Amino acid sequence: MPKGTLREVKMEPSREMADRLDTVDELAPFRKEFNLPAGVVPLNGNSLGPLPAAVPGAVAEAVRQWGERLTRAWNEDWWHAPARVGDRIGRLIGAAPGQTMAGDSTSVQIFNAVVAAARLRPDRRVVVADAGNFPTDRYLTASAARLLGLEVVEVPMGDLPDAVDRHRDEVAVVFCPAADYRTGELWDVPAVTRVAHEAGAVALWDLSHGAGAVPLWVDDDGVDLAVGCTYKYLSGGPGSPAYGYVAARHQDRLDLPLTGWHGHARPFDMAGVFEPAPGVARARIGTPPVLSLLALEAALEPLERAGIEAVRAKTVRLGDFFLGCADRLLDGLGFEVVTPRDPRRRGGHLALRHPEAAAVMAALKDRGVLGDVRGDLLRFCVNGLYVSFGDVHDAVTALREVAATDEYRSPRFRRREVVT
Repeated sequence: MPKGTLREVKMEPSREMADRLDTVDELAPFRKEFNLPAGVVPLNGNSLGPLPAAVPGAVAEAVRQWGERLTRAWNEDWWHAPARVGDRIGRLIGAAPGQTMAGDSTSVQIFNAVVAAARLRPDRRVVVADAGNFPTDRYLTASAARLLGLEVVEVPMGDLPDAVDRHRDEVAVVFCPAADYRTGELWDVPAVTRVAHEAGAVALWDLSHGAGAVPLWVDDDGVDLAVGCTYKYLSGGPGSPAYGYVAARHQDRLDLPLTGWHGHARPFDMAGVFEPAPGVARARIGTPPVLSLLALEAALEPLERAGIEAVRAKTVRLGDFFLGCADRLLDGLGFEVVTPRDPRRRGGHLALRHPEAAAVMAALKDRGVLGDVRGDLLRFCVNGLYVSFGDVHDAVTALREVAATDEYRSPRFRRREVVT
C-alpha cells in the first residue's frame, strides 16, 4: 500500500493514479456507509445524495415507535426533533445552537424567510436578488413581493454590489445562493453580506448547494437569515425536510407569514390568537414530517464524523482530478468547462457545457454514470464523503466514449426525458 496522504500525491489523469489516490484516501471507509449500487458511478449528489446505510434502520425505528407508542412517541422523541436536527445542521453551517430549525419544505422555508426578512425593514421596498438563482427562489421572491408591494431587482451576482448601491436607501433584502446551482461557482458570503449591511439591508442566503459541500460560517459572517434543502449534500432523501436559520439578534422581532400551532408560545393552549414562541421556536409551523425528519437525522452522522473540512479538502482534490481528466480525455469533443478552475471559487459539483447535454447524459446513465442536466450543462457531483477518484476517472472515460463514438446521437438517447 502506498504511504502518504492525498495531499502528498502529485496527481496525473490516469486510472493508475486514481487507484493510488484511492489507496491513500483517509475518507475511503465512509463509502461503506452509503448504499451505492454495484455498477453505478454516483455523481448526482448535488440533486439527490445516495442512501446512507443508517437510514433504513432509523426509519424502521420511527415506524416501531409509531406502532408501539402511538401519541406517546411525541413526548418521548418526536416533539423536539425539529430543534435537535436543526442544531445539528446548524453546526455544519457555522451556527451556534438555538438558531436553526428543521422541518417543512424548502419552498415553505424560502417564502417564510423572504417575507420575514422584508418585514425586518418595513420602511424599504426593494429586494435585490441573484438573476441566476434557482427558479423556486425566484418564483417565491416574486410572489412575496406581490403580496407586500415590493420591487424585485434581479441582477447577475457580479453586478449585485452596484445594484445594491443604486438602491441604497430603498433595499430591504439582498437574497443570494451560496453557490450557483448550474455551474457550482461559489459566491462570497461574507463580502456580499457586508454589502447588504452597509446599505442597511438584511442578508438572506440559500445554502442548498453549500451546506455539506463547503464550510460555512453564518454566525461569523453576519448572515441574518438562511434557508436550505437537505436532500443534496446532506443526503436526507427525496423531499427531506428543509431548514431555516435566524440569527439570534433577529428572533424576537421575526414576523413570519406562515404561523402554525407548533410555533405558538403555548401550543397546547389552543389559543385563538397566535403568540409566537420565544427564539427560533417561532419558526416552527405545523406538525413536522417525522419519518423523513428522523431519516435526515441519521443521514447526518457520516458527515459529522468525517468533518466538513476533511470532506471539503477531498472534494477539491476530486475536482482537480476531474478537470485534469477532462482536459486530457475530452479535448476536441465539444465540451466546455464552465465551473471555475480555482478551487476557492467552486463548490461540490462541476459543470460541462455541451449542445446535446440531455442526450449525452442519457447515454452516460445507460452506462451507469449518474450525473444530471440543467439546460446545456452536464453537472457532476464530486462529494468527498463517498465519491472515489476511480469514480471520477470512470465517469470521464465513459463521457469520452459516448462523445467520441457519437453514441449520444442514438434515437433512444435523444428523446425528451426528465433528467434530474
